[in-house]
Amino acid sequence: MNGTFDFGEAQNTALHYVSLAAAQVQRVPGSAIALRYIKSSYQNDPVRSAVELFLFLFAVRYLLAPTYSTLKSAHVPLTEDEIDELVEDWTPEPLVAAQTTFEEAENEKRPIIVGPTGPKSRLSTGRTVTNLATQNHYNFLSSAVLKDRAISTLRTYGVGPCGPPGFYGTQDVHMKLEADIASHLGTAACIIYAQSFSASSSVIPAFSKRGDIIVADRAVNYAIRKGLQISRSSVRWYNHNDMADLERVLATTVKEQARKPLTRRFIITEGISETCGDILDLPALVALKHRYKFRLIIDECLSYGVLGRTGRGITEHTNVDATNIDMIIGSLSGALCAGGGFCAGSEDIVEHQRLAAPSYTFSAALPAMLATAASETIRLLQEQPDLFVQLRENIKTMRAQLDPRSDWAMCTSAPENPIMLLVFKPEVVESRKLGVQDQEGLLQDVVDECLANNVLITRLKSLPEGPADAWQPQPAVKVCITTGLSKRETEKAGIIIRHAITKVMTRKKAQSA
Repeated sequence: MNGTFDFGEAQNTALHYVSLAAAQVQRVPGSAIALRYIKSSYQNDPVRSAVELFLFLFAVRYLLAPTYSTLKSAHVPLTEDEIDELVEDWTPEPLVAAQTTFEEAENEKRPIIVGPTGPKSRLSTGRTVTNLATQNHYNFLSSAVLKDRAISTLRTYGVGPCGPPGFYGTQDVHMKLEADIASHLGTAACIIYAQSFSASSSVIPAFSKRGDIIVADRAVNYAIRKGLQISRSSVRWYNHNDMADLERVLATTVKEQARKPLTRRFIITEGISETCGDILDLPALVALKHRYKFRLIIDECLSYGVLGRTGRGITEHTNVDATNIDMIIGSLSGALCAGGGFCAGSEDIVEHQRLAAPSYTFSAALPAMLATAASETIRLLQEQPDLFVQLRENIKTMRAQLDPRSDWAMCTSAPENPIMLLVFKPEVVESRKLGVQDQEGLLQDVVDECLANNVLITRLKSLPEGPADAWQPQPAVKVCITTGLSKRETEKAGIIIRHAITKVMTRKKAQSA
């Protein structure tokens, strides 16, 4: 056998195998087209063929490559001693800020009511005071009828359902209360919540999500603000109760969103402002809502049961059909002296909340006796219109002793509002150069002076501190009017409050001099 390498024989062998391979490839359907494409592509554009070959090889390499995790741990492993040392050095932030000196002094002097709350309440010190610090506007707390109904319901249903409404917490008295509120307001349906605070803070995020737009009054209460925060929506503010500024914000918002994807848009405000006491211009607001195509949410926690001929709230007071408002949020713990809150609207809006509202889904249902008490007070408001007449007469009597006669304070509340907010007049604040803390201190002195003369009132609590440019209400004292006092008793209490303001301010003036 010849050991030398025969180049000609090797070439012939290679050509033979290539011919065999070509013959096998040609047997594959469509192979002739692929080969012709490759040959023409190489002749016309060899760079393209090279790129395509690279991509083909990359795809084969990617498919055959082993899988690997993208969740590789990025932290540095620590020993047990290092972990213990870090834990010992860590100081958690407090859940709440430390009390200020002013807050500590206020808490030390805070009056404590012993026994039932009413127009005349007994304190832990043994003194009996005229109670103008609670929203017992119609003196329902002293109603024997309501007490008998509540006791009867307690004996029948027990203290509470101990379960969320969506599971086993809903009882027939809850369904009756929802029907009573919807019928009273003139809406298609209603849903009740176990707490009035959680109504606003739960309804808003149930409908408005991240990316949606909310246009809100700058002076909205704290419950609404929590709802806005939880919703994570884009919030635009307008000046308090200023319809011209609201229209400016709505027009700007619509213009900005013209070329963007469609989002849900809401207007949120209050029927009676908790921080200012004035009443919403609902007809103008409804007109803007329809013009710019926004949904409307109104918080009627203070106006439901107070405004209107039968206490239906801002809609009855301004003669606006309730169906023009998408969601009406109200409280059952204010003028109705029961407990819980509600949201009224269309059937779809109500049913959506039964699955999407956190405080309805995850909180225990309203106690049955509170639901019965609320239904009963709604019936009394509709059957006894004299209650509203007497309340408004007492409001006029109190205002006559305070707003026009005081040289130091003025009332920012509407004449129909039974919660009178008294603030220092602008000229007093300017001449005395009173800051917010100065006003808070003086008003607390007024509260203490009234208590010394057996009249219990309270201060308007400020909103929790936010950004430096966040809106804050002017410091004020709250005087809650009730039908449980006669006209003479109301007048006497008003005189005491006016004299207390004068005494505190003249004493302050003498100290400054």
